[in-house]
Amino acid sequence: MKELKRFKKLSDYHKFANIAAPEHPLISLIDYSLIQYPSNTDDLKWTQDYYTIGLKRNVTHKLFYGQQAYDFDEGLMTFIAPNQVLSLRNNPNVMHKPSGWLLLIHPDFLWNSPLIKQIKQYEFFGYSINEALFLSEKEEQMMVGLLKNIQHEYQSNIDKFSQKIVISQLELLLNYAERFYERQFITRKISNHQILEQLETILVDYFKEDNLIENGLPTVQAVADDLNLSPNYLSYMLKSLTGQSTQQHIHNVLIERAKEALSDNRLSVSEIAYHFGFEHPASFTKLFKSKTEMSPMEFRKTFN
Repeated sequence: MKELKRFKKLSDYHKFANIAAPEHPLISLIDYSLIQYPSNTDDLKWTQDYYTIGLKRNVTHKLFYGQQAYDFDEGLMTFIAPNQVLSLRNNPNVMHKPSGWLLLIHPDFLWNSPLIKQIKQYEFFGYSINEALFLSEKEEQMMVGLLKNIQHEYQSNIDKFSQKIVISQLELLLNYAERFYERQFITRKISNHQILEQLETILVDYFKEDNLIENGLPTVQAVADDLNLSPNYLSYMLKSLTGQSTQQHIHNVLIERAKEALSDNRLSVSEIAYHFGFEHPASFTKLFKSKTEMSPMEFRKTFN
């Protein structure tokens, strides 16, 4: 079983990576080419109390974020939130010297700023399956420029404006990352459409089962697990493709199946509600009416 280590301070990671101590206790930009991990990283898992933003090439170790590998096939930038489980595995296929940057930001640095809450809203920090952010050469230069601006500011004489300037640069970087990730979802529509097809198959299978009474409606978490995706990633991808969340897709399939059941008079509305996993028929009626602008009984009457 792998050892689980916790990096509470930025200096803990600096020691682990065998680099000089951080110049600032709460924020640090690290030259990725200088990092020298211990030889036994395959036996280690860790969590960290800070955010990490990476922009790097020729990654010498495969990074596992939770249970999944971070996909570096085409991308450069990575975003790691605090309290996630991380692990490394040696990557023998790297033929060139690693390069790039790692920015470590402790949440305490963001204290008393709006970004302390806003940073949690950037969904790319929370993906269970991760793909690094692809950047054009021009975009890469811009992101590196923002990282260097942050470093220059915390290395300068600290005054009452320093934190505000660093945070504004960090927020600009995150907003660009959000824009570029949105584009990445759009430009990878082929693979995303395959996920959409898999989702539709999974939902159809859920509603074919006779155990909805016992298990209730499929949850967003259960559907995401079946697709080996995190709930946030799945909903973000679906919204970019269809404009609807995972929950809305579940409800859409439910309503179509409910319409089929209502077209047949063998079951009452209450029995149909229980069949689809609702504890209270009123909840089923409310959802059905919100989707169709008719009550289940009104819909049934259109067939008589």
